[in-house]
Amino acid sequence: MAEESKSGAMMVDIELVRQLAAVLDDTQLTEIEVEDGERRVRVARKVTAASAPVQYAAQPAPMLAAAPAAAAAPAEIVAAPQPAANAVKSPMVGTAYLKPNPEAKTFVTVGQQVAAGDTLLIIEAMKVMNPIQAPTAGTVKAILVENGQPVEFDQPLVVVE
Repeated sequence: MAEESKSGAMMVDIELVRQLAAVLDDTQLTEIEVEDGERRVRVARKVTAASAPVQYAAQPAPMLAAAPAAAAAPAEIVAAPQPAANAVKSPMVGTAYLKPNPEAKTFVTVGQQVAAGDTLLIIEAMKVMNPIQAPTAGTVKAILVENGQPVEFDQPLVVVE
């Protein structure tokens, strides 16, 4: 990790930074952070928006003597679906797995009853498998991620009601 030299300047473990950058490349994530006691290393990449451009509704132009022949129709504004307020969210950045191994059946399915503490899925972060458990008993209403999908911190994963 990072260490302080005798002059007080921070020494950076370049190999660790390269490993973290490789994890970003492999998982398509935008940032990763690791801690070891009081030392912390965060690697992030600037993301350029390659997705669909944001469209805004056109504002009417002030009245002029010569108006353009054809005005563009205002763009339709579509609200993104909001995940349920009681969705179990990812506590970390990593890769979500719905099965304990490739040959096994999924931990849970939509419509299945779960008890508090039941494993819903696992998230792999830095080669560590972290079980994500149901916070309360209920029915699985939706699974919002796919097996092997990269997930971000606080991303909704599973809806349990």
